[in-house]
Amino acid sequence: MTITIKEITNQALNKGGIDTSRQGQERVKLRGMYMEARIITDRQRWNDFVASSVCCNITQSYEWAELAPHLGSEALRIGVVDEHGQICAAMLLLITRAPVLRRIYFYVARGPIIDDPNSAAMAVLLNYVMAEAHKRGAFMLKIEPSVPDGNEQWLEGLRKRGFRPNPYPVHIRNEWILDLQPNEKELLAGMKEKWRYNVRLAGRKGVTVRRGEGQADLDTFYRLYEATSERDQFFIHNKQLYEDVMRLYSDGDGVALFLAEYEGKAIAGIIVLRLGRWSWYMYGASSDEHRNLMPNHLLQWTGMQWAKSHGCCYYDFRGIPDILEEGQDLWGVYQFKRGFGGYPMRFLETQDLVYQPLIYGLYMRLLEVKRKRDKRVRTKKIEKQPGQQREVPLR
Repeated sequence: MTITIKEITNQALNKGGIDTSRQGQERVKLRGMYMEARIITDRQRWNDFVASSVCCNITQSYEWAELAPHLGSEALRIGVVDEHGQICAAMLLLITRAPVLRRIYFYVARGPIIDDPNSAAMAVLLNYVMAEAHKRGAFMLKIEPSVPDGNEQWLEGLRKRGFRPNPYPVHIRNEWILDLQPNEKELLAGMKEKWRYNVRLAGRKGVTVRRGEGQADLDTFYRLYEATSERDQFFIHNKQLYEDVMRLYSDGDGVALFLAEYEGKAIAGIIVLRLGRWSWYMYGASSDEHRNLMPNHLLQWTGMQWAKSHGCCYYDFRGIPDILEEGQDLWGVYQFKRGFGGYPMRFLETQDLVYQPLIYGLYMRLLEVKRKRDKRVRTKKIEKQPGQQREVPLR
């Protein structure tokens, strides 16, 4: 199935959140041009487009779609191509079900990938998604763009197309970012003094870090990860997912597993991914033993060096508290991450495009009840130990 500019001109564009007047202006400007939305199967073309965009995010990479089955979801890689065959918009869309309701909805993690949400390409993309929603019975499209909070161009563009804000995010909105563009001496100088000391202390105390290779090293990492999950009370997936991550991103050296060892025994590990100018600290694990040797500080520094050697400009530590106040969930994680230098980045609030208002209303009421219940149950905040990464959901 494809959706083209010509077909859009023959539709009632205000249905499903397409702004008629705006689209009319774009048809005049684009007269004689051709755009088509379709499923993209060329991995290199997809990743090149995502990597070059200001909205680049690993959860919109081609490989990420292959992880969807671990969630019981299906993934669609939808792209808009112009008359020259160039991709000008992309959306890795997960088809999932709302708990309790068991009704299908669409979710886009840190997407779509498009520089201008007011462009004709966005209209073509959303019309394709709307057609898929009608075919599959999806009651909404939920997106969480990789765009800074308060971006008026995006907020206004999405509002005109019928999106509404949702106060309950899937992904944590606040993340900690480190600019890798300074040289290594400057990066070390930008750390808190104690963090810089700990990076060097680990080496002096005999901690070594090596690149993990093969199944045996991944098994070692997962054993540490299981121990970390049990100690710090957070969910992890089964080992197959992490095996798939290492396999899918290994081409082009897009993933690195690092293990910190002391006296020949692994005591901590991290997995880092990269795409374009960005890198992400995805998963971290540590033993209960030898924590005083500060292996996590040396591991993070090694991950930064690896990302920088591949031309990455940014190192994303991922989730930190929504409110940066002591006592908040993830506060311990935040304290650890900010010691390396950097700054917080808050992403645009979750946006929903509703196709079936009655079902959506039930969904929101159930979601509100769940959030209130979770808040009551979580009477005591879990403060994670320094260096650990709480897993962010794939969807």
